[in-house]
Parts: sequence; structure tokens; C-alpha cells
Amino acid sequence: MTDTERRYTKVPVELRAQTDKKTIGGYAAKFNRQSSNLGGFVEVVDAGAFNASRGDGWPDVIARYNHDDNMLLGSTGSGTLRLMVDGTGLDYEVDPPKARADILELVQRGDVRKSSFAFRTIEDEWGTTDQGFPMRTLLRVQLVDVAPVNIPAYPDSTAGLRSLARHMGADFEEVRKLADEDELRRFFVRTDRTTGKPKVQEKTSYGAAARMQLLARKSDPYA
Repeated sequence: MTDTERRYTKVPVELRAQTDKKTIGGYAAKFNRQSSNLGGFVEVVDAGAFNASRGDGWPDVIARYNHDDNMLLGSTGSGTLRLMVDGTGLDYEVDPPKARADILELVQRGDVRKSSFAFRTIEDEWGTTDQGFPMRTLLRVQLVDVAPVNIPAYPDSTAGLRSLARHMGADFEEVRKLADEDELRRFFVRTDRTTGKPKVQEKTSYGAAARMQLLARKSDPYA
């Protein structure tokens, strides 16, 4: 199991009414949408990414304001946090305690506008976007928490870069250095070039040749 990572979605968090009580809800994650640049790569959440956690009954998942341990809003164990997966993504609803009425007000006023989720990666894969930019796909993750947030934290790409280093059999420090230089695409080489045939959408893959080129610091394979 890897380190805990955090991502956020731009879909607004909502104040929802259920009979005589108010809840906070929204999409903590949306499927098959490319993230912003996370530090040399983008990321996509696969539609089956949360199946493992859902199949286990969402064990020990909590909701916290701004991911703060001192700002607990609810939990799956108590039933005050409810999680749902649909064709769009991971949706949540949480019943904050009376002591957190201020969070309800902040959401209602629009001061708190984003949602986020924390996870540990179980399985991922690497490839590239249609433009050749490195892309990580989260295939299976363990959900840790969901959170309404007012200022999303800058994503820490360390866990993602460690994953890439493992996939490539490369040194982590070398991977991090290339990420700082925005040169992670050096890991990926085109393998299906054709001559004299109609142009088709190209796929990308990686292998020992790409690693050797990287470690030797040779020219960009796209050049």
C-alpha cells in the first residue's frame, strides 16, 4: 500500500436538505476526466477505482473539513457519512454534528466550494494522453476520507512519481528530477510507427529501451 494522496474536484459542494436536517454533499471524484498538471503528469480516475472499498462496505471512511482531524463531520461506521458511486463519480453526503453548524453556513454562503478525497493506491497504470503527456490512471484505490474544502492544497506528486519509478524500474531521484524539468515524457517511446500506411491513432508504451535512453540522458525520443 502506498502513501496517502489527496485530489480535489471542481464540482461545487452543496448544501442538501433531508426532511428536518441539512447535509453537505457533492462529488468527491469524477471518473475519466483528466486532472490538471500534478507535477509532470496528469491523472484519471477509472470508473472501477473505488470498487474495492465499496465492496468492503467503505470501512473506516470519514468526512473531515479540509482533511483536518480536528474537524470530523461524519463517518461510514456511524452512518453519518453515505457514499455512492454512479456513472459520473464518487458522490457523498454527510450529516455534520450541531457543533459544526458553521461549516453548514460556510457551504450555504459559498465560502466552501470544493470537495476532495484522500486515498491510497492499490493499482495504477501509466501511459500518455493523445498529446503525448504522461498520464497515470488510478485503477483501484483504498478510500480514506472525503472532505469539503475551501482552499484545495497543492497536490503532492511524490506518491505518483514513486509509482512511475516502480513501473519503469528507474531511480526515484532521477524521476523526480525529470518531473521538475517537465521531462517525464522521456520514459515513453512510440512503438507502432508505420510507413506508407494511413495514419492511425498512435498508442504509447514503455520498456527497457526507454529506460536505457533515459538513464543515458540521450535525446528526447520524440525529437
